[in-house]
Amino acid sequence: MSGAAEKLSVTVEALREQIRRLQAAPRKYLATLRTGVEAFDALLPAGGLPLGQVVELWGEAASGRTSLGLRAVAAAHREGRLCAYVDGPWELYPPAAVAAGVDPSRLLIVRPKTAEQLAWSAVQLVRSGAFACVVLDLTRAPPGTGKGEGGVRLSPAEGKRLMEAATRGGSLLLLLTAPDAPGDGMMRLRTEARGDEGLSVEVVRSRQGGIGSRAVMPWRELYPELGEWETPWGSELLPTEAVTVPELSRETERAAPEGHRGIMGQRPGRDGPMPSLRASLDAGTALH
Repeated sequence: MSGAAEKLSVTVEALREQIRRLQAAPRKYLATLRTGVEAFDALLPAGGLPLGQVVELWGEAASGRTSLGLRAVAAAHREGRLCAYVDGPWELYPPAAVAAGVDPSRLLIVRPKTAEQLAWSAVQLVRSGAFACVVLDLTRAPPGTGKGEGGVRLSPAEGKRLMEAATRGGSLLLLLTAPDAPGDGMMRLRTEARGDEGLSVEVVRSRQGGIGSRAVMPWRELYPELGEWETPWGSELLPTEAVTVPELSRETERAAPEGHRGIMGQRPGRDGPMPSLRASLDAGTALH
């Protein structure tokens, strides 16, 4: 056997040995996405958001729907996975996503031009299996469509296609929905802002149980970038003691010297009317 053939044989045998070791090693499957918000993950029956299912985050505006969705995307990025975001209202703010832990290089943002393209785009992304998490924002229709300010309601056929695509592709599909247009997810979570107390999440629908369970998480847990503030909305900046404002003295108006009091002893334009110039204008017109 020549030297080149012998080296090739050794190389092939080394590759076979590596393949045998990889096949014998335990495989790691990502079955759930843990957002890192402990109260939220503990509320879910699987201890996190289940892959291969459709989960609906349903609530009013500013109720934490988008923030929870971005936390799920950030969790997938920590696992080295890709994600997609179908931005219905075209309102996703990239700096806020980065602050939530999202890796922009691993996030595909899709902005359809019509409401009919929203579900279709999500089906294609989820069915591909390339994305661990796909977020579909249905809180408002794309701008310029004339659909008003309400949410986009999916048809039963669209909801069925989305669930079939999630099951086949093994991806987590998160629906962000408005109160007047709920979706058809396998699990529905109601989000509600509770003032300074934090964010309330309730399990409204679930095939795995836990219906009626609720958890309230402080804003600081959902937004760790707030830092060490005791009250995130800045109420500490308000004064805690009464502040006395000294009364300012008002300077009395001094009388103008004689000869400088203007017409009729007043200042024209401020204290008294200006004299009429109609006679002078008429005289000037007559001269011409």
